[in-house]
Amino acid sequence: MPDGLSEIMIKMKKKLILAINPGSTSTKFALYEGNDRLMEKTLRHSAEELEGFTTITDQLPFRYGVIMEALKEEKADLKEIAAVVGRGGLVNPIESGIYEVNDLMRKHLSEAVNGEHASNLGALLADMVVGQIPGARAYIVDPVVVDELEAVARLSGHPLISRRSIFHALNQKAVARIYAASVGKEYEDLNLIVAHMGGGISVGAHRRGRVIDVNNALNGDGPYSPERSGGLPALQLAELCFSGKYKLSEVTSMLAGKGGIVAYLGTNSFQEATKRAVDGDTRAALIVEGCSYQTSREIGAMSAVLAGEVDCIILTGGLAYDSAHVERVSHRVRHLAPIFVYPGEDELKALAFNGYLAITGHISVKEYQG
Repeated sequence: MPDGLSEIMIKMKKKLILAINPGSTSTKFALYEGNDRLMEKTLRHSAEELEGFTTITDQLPFRYGVIMEALKEEKADLKEIAAVVGRGGLVNPIESGIYEVNDLMRKHLSEAVNGEHASNLGALLADMVVGQIPGARAYIVDPVVVDELEAVARLSGHPLISRRSIFHALNQKAVARIYAASVGKEYEDLNLIVAHMGGGISVGAHRRGRVIDVNNALNGDGPYSPERSGGLPALQLAELCFSGKYKLSEVTSMLAGKGGIVAYLGTNSFQEATKRAVDGDTRAALIVEGCSYQTSREIGAMSAVLAGEVDCIILTGGLAYDSAHVERVSHRVRHLAPIFVYPGEDELKALAFNGYLAITGHISVKEYQG
């Protein structure tokens, strides 16, 4: 862990943070004391356990119960918990930051105003847990709907379509703050390009604490990845849509889930694709290189967004564990700025880190106003 982050978290020794990350078939949570992860649990939920629930929010009492039971089994001292930080759900678009759970947020998530998703439970679970702990606070941090785009970045080229901000906000913001702390600076004083490289790839231009432009990693924009097509030639995509061969659901799955490397090679494992390339599969080698190439190209585009004033390029996400991929990307962009690599994405740690930033006053807690 970088020194800057260690110093922040050491200050909060003896104050506990509980981080909660609900998934569609699992509930992940961890208890932190400063740098130390005291416990971490991933509770899997079978189809049989969940089949009786009509909506995601119907699962709330069940998920709350399994968390509290696990904490009890671990003999966790709940009264020492200063904050519970839940994964942000599909609230209305908001600027980046940490938000205290309030009535309006609870209402929007309970009613699923922007759609059903397991992450909607994060804030609701955090709120239920702090209800048992006098003085504790419930927060969410950087949901995928974080929107700080400048007006010019929203333009798509046609008034019927506006570019949307959907990206790996939690991890991008967390590693940006970790880097800033490691060099003794504030995130809000830096210009950074952060490339989250995982099942989807999002590359954001961070200008003094705001992501002013980023590719929509979910809906067909930017580099292709293990499971997503990225940006496709528009006319050819339109012809495919009206060919009569595919339903809307099939086309959307081509964009996210069955696009990118899995469409080319039949595997969504970047590691497997790389192994094939190393073993002499020339097509696999080309497809893997193409992913690195397109990621580099997107980083270059974000350098232009920042007018070339880039303090650092950060490579993160699961693909950052692949040294050959990192080298291919670095080879094309290292002339733009120094490169730092933070492999993987520990979302629970990112949630806890932001909780410590909030309760130590390093960042201001915001009010959700919808």
